[in-house]
Amino acid sequence: MPERILITGANGQIGSELSLALSKIYGEENIINTDIKYPSKQQGIFEQLDILDEQRLAQLVGDYRVSQIYHLAAILSAAGEQKPKKAWEINMTGLFNVLDTAVNLKVAKVFWPSTIAVFGNSTPKNNTPQHTVAEPQTVYGISKLAGENWCQYYFEHKGLDVRSLRYPGLISYLSPPGGGTTDYAVDIFYQALEKGSYECFLAEDTRLPMMYMPDAIRATIELMQAPAEQISIRTSYNIAALSFTPAELAKAIQKHLGHFKITYQPDYRQQIAATWPGSIDDSQARKDWHWQPAYSIDKMTKDMIGNLSLK
Repeated sequence: MPERILITGANGQIGSELSLALSKIYGEENIINTDIKYPSKQQGIFEQLDILDEQRLAQLVGDYRVSQIYHLAAILSAAGEQKPKKAWEINMTGLFNVLDTAVNLKVAKVFWPSTIAVFGNSTPKNNTPQHTVAEPQTVYGISKLAGENWCQYYFEHKGLDVRSLRYPGLISYLSPPGGGTTDYAVDIFYQALEKGSYECFLAEDTRLPMMYMPDAIRATIELMQAPAEQISIRTSYNIAALSFTPAELAKAIQKHLGHFKITYQPDYRQQIAATWPGSIDDSQARKDWHWQPAYSIDKMTKDMIGNLSLK
């Protein structure tokens, strides 16, 4: 019987690209895309789903005989600070609904993304280790840290094969920014091409871990395809690729668009970014399932500008 994969939050930045990648591997007919809103462009099977509706989730998992769930529905960092209780409800109740449904209906594997937002001011900023102090200072980070421990609990106490990555900031040309603090690294490319300038909401020397979406999608699928005996982390794996400041990214863009100018007007997102690491130690992921990023800042910048220019 083929793998049948259900994606929650399939219209989002990660979900829209992950769906395409999984369709190429398993067949479009075996990917069930779900989201609270209908997609602007239909791709494959789509079912409307509010992740707080556990009964509807269970119905879909049962009807489609789902063997894997990629649970991506969430409220992100900057958006979460505007509606903290709503972010907690979506991020935590949604996760419980997925975990309980997976256990009850014997779903083989669950993927759930965590984030560098689980770290905080007390965390080592440089080469942040896999196991370290984690005292998040945003509702997004708080919910994700709690979720990491619940995922480990469901693995240890209920035998559920849950796997997770602590995503850094993600950069993509296929989908617009989605309410995250690292979204400047996406919006800057749109503004560079449309206006030739960008006003950044972070300070020029704010170093943050980043990743180009093709690397993130590949890492996610490689983790899920790895044999269970190779998975030693059941909270969430550190994962890394790039680490740069807004000034460094602007310089990379200027190699292609010499007229591009950047200014800085830090807002409330600067305080969020200040609590996060500047670089990540992902040696455990490299050791366990041989993770290796493919994109440098220059390679990513060239690809982003080339693809956005076509759009």
